[in-house]
This record gives sequence, structure tokens and C-alpha cells, in this order.
Amino acid sequence: MKLRNVVKKNSYYDSATLMLLSSKVGEHIGSTKNVAVMMASDMNKDIMRASGLLAEEGAAASPNDLVFAIRAEDDAAIDAAMALAEEILNSRNTKMEQRETDVVKTVEDAVARVDGAKLAVVSLPGKFAAREVKKLLKEDCNVLLFSDNVSCEEENQLKDLALEKGLLMMGPDCGTAVINGVGLGFANKLRRGGIGLAAASGTGLQEVMTLISNFGGGVSQALGTGGRDLKEVIGGKMMGLCVQMLQQDPGTSVIVVISKPPAPSVMDRMVEQLKNSDKPTVVCFLGGKDMEDTGNLYFVHTLEEAACKALELAGVGRPDALRGEHAALSDLAAQQKGVLQPGQKYIRGLYCGGTLAYESMLLMGEKLGDVYSNIALRKDLLLDGTAPSVGHTVLDLGDDAFTVGKPHPMIEPALRGERLVQEALDPETAVILLDVEIGYGSHADPASVVAGEIAQAKAELNSAGRKVVFLASICGTYEDFQDYAAQKAQLEALGVVVLESNAQAAELAIRIVS
Repeated sequence: MKLRNVVKKNSYYDSATLMLLSSKVGEHIGSTKNVAVMMASDMNKDIMRASGLLAEEGAAASPNDLVFAIRAEDDAAIDAAMALAEEILNSRNTKMEQRETDVVKTVEDAVARVDGAKLAVVSLPGKFAAREVKKLLKEDCNVLLFSDNVSCEEENQLKDLALEKGLLMMGPDCGTAVINGVGLGFANKLRRGGIGLAAASGTGLQEVMTLISNFGGGVSQALGTGGRDLKEVIGGKMMGLCVQMLQQDPGTSVIVVISKPPAPSVMDRMVEQLKNSDKPTVVCFLGGKDMEDTGNLYFVHTLEEAACKALELAGVGRPDALRGEHAALSDLAAQQKGVLQPGQKYIRGLYCGGTLAYESMLLMGEKLGDVYSNIALRKDLLLDGTAPSVGHTVLDLGDDAFTVGKPHPMIEPALRGERLVQEALDPETAVILLDVEIGYGSHADPASVVAGEIAQAKAELNSAGRKVVFLASICGTYEDFQDYAAQKAQLEALGVVVLESNAQAAELAIRIVS
């Protein structure tokens, strides 16, 4: 194998563009592990060095320089990969030049250019994000802050300023929202209707709103708060405002609130606020203690149940495909269990969506006992995501350990491939549990990527004389551009059992190994 670093002096590109470029070039040479296209910051050079991709030229580059790091069989393969990278960047630059009249370089210029601007999406390195968000809030713009690595102190300052002005400050690390039918970040094509949602989790929000849309309901607004909002340090500031807005919104008749369990003091305030609403409200605190329904307030256990209850309250009714009893799963579990050999006894969950991984981990823990994970709540069950699985294991592949310097697996699901084959070949693996996300921002054809990985795993399993059960759910709507039906068909053609929700997939996995 040969390694080459090519440095472009004083050439800046944002990290999202470079991650996608790395992915495309990696696909071209057959391995995303052998490509890194990054700005030459000290942190990025450390990432390349740890991956064995940093050569002398890259190490000498300055933070304003762009580094192409490519490892391939020979110089010809590297030349071809570099030519592809240059072609992609040149195409992007041409498009930017054609739009030059629309390019602005300051927040103030942007606000002045767009008459009556009311909302801005911010995706900058965390150390710069808070400064720019503050400017936007002062210009009376609501903000979706996609960036992470923003301190709690900065988050509090920004949210306090937003509350003073009655503005939304969704984030930091807020990946999903749908406002007046317009999707922001990772979002989906939804039916419009009277169900409004507020959530401190991205894929949790997507799971509930897509189930609502798929089964006859409609969404008025879907607001994200950022994952830390309901912690003690932030105090639920933005969740409180989101709920208040939904309570006052004439287009919202039913409210859904989604989160991991809030801090106790925050939960008490939230429940009081929700109790005082004249609109029926569904609350899903994933992993929280059981709470009794009271008045117009309904507590549910899973994301699927949140969607079902909202559909009931909206007058649509509970769809047959989402029966609470999941009655059909018993027969299906018996059929799938028949292909397993003695000794195959564990579930291995490989997730692109963090909240879906969390939900499956909780459901498995309730029925099966200990579940190991890189997001486990107990220290003795915490698993380094790069280490071999132990017993029942659920991995959030969007965790920082997997994504530093790489695109999120919802953008590039190929990051799951090597681990999927590894888990399938473990003689103790009975079930591999997967999620597939579609919609705006996600990979254009994620099922094809997963299908290729499953086909490889099955070929190797056939050689070993063994089978593994593959289960999946698709988080997305029937109208999303990736074509839900086509995504499902690709998976089912390989024998993957595709369920209507993540909770159903987890429950079927549990029944198979029980």
C-alpha cells in the first residue's frame, strides 16, 4: 500500500463538505478508512496520524491548508482518487461562483440581505458558533444550532437571551426540526396536521413524527431543543418555551413531548406546565420512572406508543400495524428462531440513530437483563465501541468515538459495514438489529449500502454453515425521496425482517432469544 498527502495552501472548506468528499473518494477506492480530506488543524492532523494517514507533507501543513490523505495499492489508484476529489471540488467551486451574488460573509449582511428573516440555521465549529448565534438573536432571528462543542455556560447565555426576546434557540447539537412544513437538518416529508412535537432528541423526534405521518396523522410543528436542555445545568429553558408555543399555536390540537428522563427538578416544572394545558399532551421520557396519567396528560413507554397515543387523541385511531400487543410477533419469532443453532443466543444492535439505540437498549434491559453499550447507563455495562461485543450489545455508531473526522452514519451508513460482518461471524450472535434512516440530510440510498454489507456477511456465514437473523426498521415517511417501499424491498430481498417501528424490531429480537 502507498500513502500520499497533497496539500492545497490557504484553501478552506467546511467540515460537512469535506466529510462527504472523503466518503465519495473512499467509495471509489473501496475503503473509507483509507481516505481523509481535512483542514490541517492540530486536531485533524492528530486524527490522520492515529489513522496512519499523515505523511510528512500533511504534518507540515498549516491550519489554513487543505490536506488530501489517500492510501491505495499503487500510484495509479492514488492519482485516480485525487482526480475524482479535484473534480468534485471544482464542480462545487463552479456552482459557488455562479451564485456569487448570493454569498455573504457576516451575519449582519445575511440578515440585511433577506428581508424579514425570522430563522437561521447555524453549523459552525463549536468555538465560533455561540458568538454568531448571539448576533442572530440580537437581530430577532430564531435559531437552530446544529453545532456541538458549545459549552453549557454559552448555551445558558444564548437561551437566556432568546427567552428575553421570545425566540427559539434550538440546540446546540440540535439535528432535527420541522417548522411550518419546512424541514431543518435531518427531517422528513410529513403530512401537515394538528399534532405538535417538542423533543430533546433527534432520531426520537423523527421516529415519532414519521409514524404519525405514515399512519394518517399530520404534524403542525416539530421543535428540537438540543440534548442537554432538560439537564439540571440548563433547566429545560427551551423545552418550556417550545411547549408554550405549541400550547398557544392555533394549528396544534395535540402535543407530544419526547426526551430522556429530565433532571428531577426540571421534570417537576415540566409536568406542572403540561398539566396546566387545555390541549391533550403525550409524554415519552425514555427510561424514566412510570408515571400515572392525569387529566389531559398521558405518559407512554416507547416512541411507538407516543405516536399511537397522539393518533388516538387526534381522532385518527390506533393503526392495526402498530397494535400495542404486537400479537403477530410471537409467530414471527418462532419462525426466525428455527434457523438458529445452539449457542446462538445474543442480540447485537448496530445503530445509526442514537435515540433508537437508547430505546432498544432500554427495552432489551427490561426483558433480558444486562445489555452492554457505549451509551450504557451503568458503568459496569459501558463498552468501548471499538472493542468486541459482550453478551447482548447495542452500539450507537453516531457516538464521537466513531465519527471524529468522519461523516455521521446517517449520512454515510457504510461506517457500519465492518462491524456488521464482525458481529455476524461471532458464533454467539443470534440477531443483528439495525436501523435505516431516510429523509432530508440522510444518505440517498442507505438500504443499498446495508444490503451489500448483509450480502457479504451471509456469504461468509454460509461458508461457516450458520445463519443469523437480521431485523430492521426504517425511520422515515412513505413520501421521503429515498422511496420507503424501495428501501424496504431491498432489505427484504436479502431476507431481512423489516418492522414498522424500532420498538417492534427490538421486541421481536427479544422474543427470538428469550
